[in-house]
Amino acid sequence: MAVLDAEELEGREHNAGAAPVGRLAGRVALISGGAGGVGEAASRLFAAEGASVVIVDRQAEAGEALATELRAGGAQAVFACADVSLACEVEAAVQSGLDAFGFIDVLFNHAGTIIIKPFLDTTEADWDTLMAVNVKSMFLMTKAVLPSMLARGKGSVVCTSSISAVAATPMEVLYGATKGAVHQFVRGIATEYRDRGIRCNAVCPGFIRTPHGLREVAELQALGVDTSEAAIAAQQGRMCEPEEVARAALFLASDEASFVNGTHLFVDNAFTAI
Repeated sequence: MAVLDAEELEGREHNAGAAPVGRLAGRVALISGGAGGVGEAASRLFAAEGASVVIVDRQAEAGEALATELRAGGAQAVFACADVSLACEVEAAVQSGLDAFGFIDVLFNHAGTIIIKPFLDTTEADWDTLMAVNVKSMFLMTKAVLPSMLARGKGSVVCTSSISAVAATPMEVLYGATKGAVHQFVRGIATEYRDRGIRCNAVCPGFIRTPHGLREVAELQALGVDTSEAAIAAQQGRMCEPEEVARAALFLASDEASFVNGTHLFVDNAFTAI
C-alpha cells in the first residue's frame, strides 16, 4: 500500500490552495459506514469542519450521492465501496483515499451491524457475522490506515462502541460481546501507539434515531423487551440523534481532545450512570 513521503505530502498540501477553516482543517478523515445514519452525519460534519472526507460503505448509491453532494458544497470528498470485513476491500478503499488526498490522519471506525435473537437461537454464523463486521473491520481498517498516520507522526482513531459494552440487554448477547471487544481494542491501540503520536478512543451511544437504532428498538419489542417510548425516556430521556454522536466523534478526532486517549465517551444521557 503506497504512503507518500513527507516531501510529496508537503507538495500536495501546498497545491491544495487556501487552508480550510474548522476543527479538522487540513485533515483527511476516513469514515467507515459513512453513507448512512451516524456515519453520514459524521461525513457531513467532518467535511463542514474542514476535513477532506473518504466515505467507505457498502451502500454504493448512497455513498456516491453523498460524496457528490459534499463536493457540490465545496468540500473535498471521495467514496469507496467496500465490505469492511474483507481485507482486500478495506485495503482498496484506503488506497483510494491515499490516492485522492495523499494521507489519512483521522479514522472513524463506525461501520457495524446488529443481530437480535434469543441466545439459544443464535448460530455460529451469527457470531461470525457480528465479529467480522463489528470487530474484525476495525482491526483491518486501523491496520490499513495506521502506516499513513505513523508516517506523519500523528493521527486520531475513533471507534464506535456502545452502551452494550457495559450494559447488557436481553436478546443482544452477541452484539454486547462485540462491543466489549471494541472497548478493549481501543485501549490496546492507545497504549501501544501513544508515544508515536496516535490517539484512539471510542464513542458509546445509547439508543439512536437511525434506521439501525429504530430496527433495534422494534425487534427488541417484538421479542418482549420493553423498548417503548416510556422505557427509553426512563433510561436516557429520549432517543439520541445521529448528529449528537457525530459531534462527540468530532471532539475525539480533533485537537480539542489532544490529551484524551484510550477512553470511552458515553453518548447516552446518563443511561449507564443510573
